[in-house]
Amino acid sequence: MDIKRLRILREFADRGSVGAVALAMHMTPSAVSQQLKVLSREVGVEVTEPAGRNIRLTDAGRALVLRADAIIAAVDHADDEMRAYRGGSSPVRLASFPSGAALLLPKVLTSARADDVTVIASELDVGYADAPKALADNHIVVTHRDERAPSVSDARLAVTELTREPIDVVVARDSPLAQRDTVEVGDLADFNWISVEGGFPVDDVLLSVAAVTGVQPRVTQRLLNFDTIEAIVAADGGIALMPRYVIRHPGVKPLTLKGVRAARVYEALTRPDPSASVRRVLGYLLDAV
Repeated sequence: MDIKRLRILREFADRGSVGAVALAMHMTPSAVSQQLKVLSREVGVEVTEPAGRNIRLTDAGRALVLRADAIIAAVDHADDEMRAYRGGSSPVRLASFPSGAALLLPKVLTSARADDVTVIASELDVGYADAPKALADNHIVVTHRDERAPSVSDARLAVTELTREPIDVVVARDSPLAQRDTVEVGDLADFNWISVEGGFPVDDVLLSVAAVTGVQPRVTQRLLNFDTIEAIVAADGGIALMPRYVIRHPGVKPLTLKGVRAARVYEALTRPDPSASVRRVLGYLLDAV
């Protein structure tokens, strides 16, 4: 089996379409399709099958992808070792949700520079369910989930839990609620809420508030930038749920929420057998935490 064709198979498993693989690997769609057909001949069984106007992996194809992951990892390990002998290391692509990047990335990059490890960082603002897809383009994906939600389970990825971050209620400093340090969920039914988009951990906690109180929170705005949310709350535009470590605005007061479990869990997603360089960057993330 040719290693390049195994990489194409893995890209197809990650990206889901011939066109997406062609774009990622700088090939034509017809060339991608041809290489998958050649791979089928090499292994003696079809690895893809028609699915309407597209194709999908067969059972044999899905089984081969797991082996391809291991084979490609072994080749990448060898390449990483040879780079070390030449006095360098493979760049590590790290994607993180924005508030997690703000918290962890400065320390990670400082550690990487000290060890002469190249980290190519980017932000990834997607829900937890979509985060594993980003491993098609990154070695490490730092994501977050509601602490009550199960961790992703997939034979093609490994999960490293980084930390748990409480989620607090933030209110304006001149709000009557600001006289408290804690607040019960039942006391919040009549307030306007500023929340994030659905599918993110903060909004999951808001759903729990609804379940406990029996009252659907009155969400007046949905935004993804916590700085913006804080500014609106400070201007008495409503109350919000925010992760504790990103609260910075002097015009808001954080309150510990009583009555529901309110926290998000940071996770680092990788392939199951990451290279030495990737493991080092995982270590930097844990040190930063």
